[in-house]
Amino acid sequence: MPDRINDRPVTGRHEGRTAVITGAAAGIGRAYALRLAAEGAAVAVLDRADATPVVKEIHDAGGRAIAVRTDLTDPAAVAAAQEEIAEHFGGADILVNNAGIYPNQPFETITFEQWRAVFTLNVDALFHTVKAFTPGMRERGWGRIVNMTSNSVAMVIPGFSHYAASKMAAIGFTRGLATDLADAGITVNAIAPSMVRTATTEAGPADLFEAVPQMQAIRRLQVPEDLTGMLSFLVSDDAAFITGQTLFVDGGLVRS
Repeated sequence: MPDRINDRPVTGRHEGRTAVITGAAAGIGRAYALRLAAEGAAVAVLDRADATPVVKEIHDAGGRAIAVRTDLTDPAAVAAAQEEIAEHFGGADILVNNAGIYPNQPFETITFEQWRAVFTLNVDALFHTVKAFTPGMRERGWGRIVNMTSNSVAMVIPGFSHYAASKMAAIGFTRGLATDLADAGITVNAIAPSMVRTATTEAGPADLFEAVPQMQAIRRLQVPEDLTGMLSFLVSDDAAFITGQTLFVDGGLVRS
C-alpha cells in the first residue's frame, strides 16, 4: 500500500475490517473506497455502474477490493450482494450509504414519480442495505454505519425541495438507528457535505459552483478528498462513543 494518500500519512487503522460502500464507482464514493483501502480495510464497492476501475486502483496499490454491481433499490438484489460479500470477505463491519441522486428542479414541475425516484434511492435504499448488513454486525458485536446527507437540510438552495426532504429523512433514520443498534456495538452517524465537485455535479447548474463557495467560511469548492478524513474517523475505534450525529463537513457553510 502507499504510505501517503491525499498528502496524509496512511496507517493500518482499519486492518481486519471489511467496508461496504455504495455508489463508489466514482466521485465521493470512490474517494472513500481508496481511503479505507489504503488504511487496510477490504472494500466492497456496490454500484449500478461498472466499478472495476476503482477496484483496479485499489489492487494496483496493494489493497483488497471487489466490485458488486447491484440495484440498491431492489431488496432482493441487495440481499444477494450481501451474500456475495460474505462469501468473499466473511461479512461486513462498515457500511457507508453514499449512493444518491440530486436533481435540480422547481417544485411546481416535480411529478410524484420524480419525487418517489429521489426517495427510492436516497432513503429506501438505506433501509435495504441496513437490513442486509446489520445482522452480521450484531453477531460480531461491532459495526459502523455512515449515511451521507447534505448541508442542504440546513440551507436549502432553490430547486432542491425533494432532495433536501430526502436528506432530512436520512438524518432521522440515522438517529433512529443509532438508538436501536447501540446495544449491538454499532454506531450510526451521518456526514453532510457542501457542493462537491464531481463529474456528476458538474453536469448541474454551473452558477452553483460559483455561489456556494462564497457562502462558506473556507471559500473554495469542496472536493471528495475533503470528506475522507471524517469518514475514516467515524468508522474507527476512535469514534466508539459518537453515534446519532450529523457532522457538517462543508467548509463552514453551516455554522452551528
